[in-house]
Amino acid sequence: MLFPQEQNVSRDGNIKSKQSFPSPISNTPSIKIENRQLKRKRSQNEATSPSIIPFEKRLRSSISQPHTEDTACENTVIDICEKKIDPLEYWTKELRWPNEYFEPEKNMNHLLAKKKSSSSLRSKQSEAGYTPPTSITNTDQKPREVKSAPYTRPSYTTGLATKGSFMNKSDLSITDASKDLCRILLETEQKIPEDSLFRDEIFEKSCRKIQDRNEARVVQDIARLIVPSAETLATYGATHLESLIESVNEGWNSSIPFYGPRPQPDYSVGFRRSAFTDDQLEKLTPFVGEITDTFASYFIATWQIYLPFLTSEVKCGAAALDTADRQNAHSMTIAVRGTVELFRLVKREKELHREILGFSISHDHRTVRIYGHYPVIDEGKTTFFRHPIHTFDFTALDGKEKWTAYKFTKNIYDIWMPIHLKRICSAIDDIPSDLNFEVSQQSEPGESGLSQGLGNHNSLEQTSYDAASLKEADDQSSRIFSRHITPEPLLSHEIEEGVLENLKKRSRNK
Repeated sequence: MLFPQEQNVSRDGNIKSKQSFPSPISNTPSIKIENRQLKRKRSQNEATSPSIIPFEKRLRSSISQPHTEDTACENTVIDICEKKIDPLEYWTKELRWPNEYFEPEKNMNHLLAKKKSSSSLRSKQSEAGYTPPTSITNTDQKPREVKSAPYTRPSYTTGLATKGSFMNKSDLSITDASKDLCRILLETEQKIPEDSLFRDEIFEKSCRKIQDRNEARVVQDIARLIVPSAETLATYGATHLESLIESVNEGWNSSIPFYGPRPQPDYSVGFRRSAFTDDQLEKLTPFVGEITDTFASYFIATWQIYLPFLTSEVKCGAAALDTADRQNAHSMTIAVRGTVELFRLVKREKELHREILGFSISHDHRTVRIYGHYPVIDEGKTTFFRHPIHTFDFTALDGKEKWTAYKFTKNIYDIWMPIHLKRICSAIDDIPSDLNFEVSQQSEPGESGLSQGLGNHNSLEQTSYDAASLKEADDQSSRIFSRHITPEPLLSHEIEEGVLENLKKRSRNK
């Protein structure tokens, strides 16, 4: 179905098109005035009842023809009506679509999984010397010096900022709830290993032995004493961590970079497939691909890690810690962006405004830097910032703070992670199951197309926690926080429950 944007009218009344676009009205080259008026009335009636807009039409997008035949204009009626523009009525009057119809932010084209280029896959397979899909995961790893090279220049910080990610606090800072969350994560006690290189009587000797040594030695001796392994803790009985999966020096080859090459964190943690129900995984499929190791996505880091929330980088020397900070900033920008895009998909992104959505830890043989990462969301624009939580020398004062980062990380796993997962699952549940998507076959990093926008689905209206839940959160938060906190989507009472549960577990283990 084609309609003219620029046209010449011949004597017999036919309209000859110079440039064609999809038409919602007619298959014929002639359009009668009375039919146009009837259609206009019908479109006005439909525009006033967005909840009954039909969904029978299913679009199919392609690379060469982003606006194909049978494009359902009703997909954008509600979005455009928010600006008081009815695209059908506009077209019948102006014989062209309103500019808003073509705005890319009106759909989520960019979120569809992008097919990795065949040359990229062949390269990875040849490097591994083995062709099954599982061999692809670890073949893009680079030596430590190589993977760090792009981040050694201070100018990388400027480049990151030009893309909208800043390695500092925003003027608005984080929410009060997130501030109190950081305090709880720092102060809540945790059980520490009984026998390790950080044991009191051998702590100083252990620190001397890794002085002036390379990164690999620091990682070997103390990395897991600074940032404990989620999977190891799960193996030792922390069953609530079974939903987590980690990577060690593994390239985020399934991610879509923000600025520069794909990250390759020394350590990272995210969610495994088993963290989600079958229905949730089905809803995510258009955005991660059927076979995740052959697609790049906003929602996965490696083909096994969904929506990462923690990264750690290890260096040698104070100057090198700045490099680690830049690496972590890039990784966590990608991680936070994925969560924001998921919530934007269901029109709930405002819930995440100034909320900490991930953490990073940079350390060497003596110094630790802990950061929280969060978005600032202003209408359709999202920028990313970093909140400094704590920086310290764990060798000072006879190792007074040697377990600070370890306890903080365990509190992320025990207190913050379950709340974050619940929040993510609620957003996935809000994705309509009756929409028809096509995973893009376009090779990365090009744009892909959604076969149907999400803006018009009546279940995707802005959602929030009900008033009763907010009141309950408010009442309970006052018992743990020193001042009143407006209950954000990150519910205060759930944080409290996590703290209390940890105390109960420790009392049982004594």
